[in-house]
Amino acid sequence: MADCSGRRAIVTGGSRGIGRAIAHALARAGADVTILGRSQASLDEAVAAGDAARGIAADVADAPALRQALECALNDGPIDILVNNAGTAASGPFLKDDGAALAAMLAQHVTGPAEAIRMLLPGMVADKRGRILNIASTAALKGYAFMTAYAAGKHAMLGLTRALALETARTGVTVNAICPGFTETDMVLSGMANRAAKVGRHAGDLMAEFVDAKPMGRLVQPEEIAAAVLWLVSDAAAAVTGQAIVIDGGETIA
Repeated sequence: MADCSGRRAIVTGGSRGIGRAIAHALARAGADVTILGRSQASLDEAVAAGDAARGIAADVADAPALRQALECALNDGPIDILVNNAGTAASGPFLKDDGAALAAMLAQHVTGPAEAIRMLLPGMVADKRGRILNIASTAALKGYAFMTAYAAGKHAMLGLTRALALETARTGVTVNAICPGFTETDMVLSGMANRAAKVGRHAGDLMAEFVDAKPMGRLVQPEEIAAAVLWLVSDAAAAVTGQAIVIDGGETIA
C-alpha cells in the first residue's frame, strides 16, 4: 500500500461507488481526504464511516459552487492529490438530443475537472509534487452506440489528461487517466434496470447475460480502481504520466 501520510487529497464524487472506494483507500493509506458530492447526507455518511475526513457539497458542473468548495478545502492547506471522479452517464439516440445531454457531459467530465485542476495545480507546481487522476472510462477509448454525449465527454477528458501531462512533465506533477470498464456501481446497476424496463426483461436476467458476455465473466469492482489510484499516487509511479490505465477485464481487447 502507498504511504500517503502527510498528503491531502480531494476526491470528487467521493460519497459513493468508485469515488468512495478511492477515498477509503487513500484514507487508509494515511491521506487527509476531502470528498465532494451533490448530497450532503451521503457525504456525511461516508465521513462517519471513516472514508474521508470531511465532505463538502458541490456539483462539479456548477463552476461557482466548485470553486467555493475547493477554496474551503484549501483553507486547511495545499492539496497534492486530485481525483476527478464525479460524473454521470447520458444515453439515448443522438438525434433525440437537442444538445443538452452533450453540454451536461462536457460540463461534468471536462469543464468541471479542468476548473478543479486550474485551482489546485499552481500549489502542486510550487511544491514540486502532485498527482492528478482523471477517472475516465473505456468510453474514452472507443465508441458506444447511444452514448454519444458520454463518449465525447470522456474522450475529451483523456485529451485533457494527455496534453496537460506534457505541460507538467518537468514540474514534479503527474497527470493520468484511469479507464474503467463496466464497474459494479449504483450507476451501472440502475442503468441496467432502466434498460430492462424498456425492453420488458427482468433486470437480473439481463444483467446475468451482460456479465456472462464479458471476457472475465464479471464486472470490475470499485476497489480494483482504487488500487490503481494508490499505485499512481505513490513514488513508484513518479515516471508515469499522460497514461490511460485500462481496468476493464479485457473488454477493449476482446
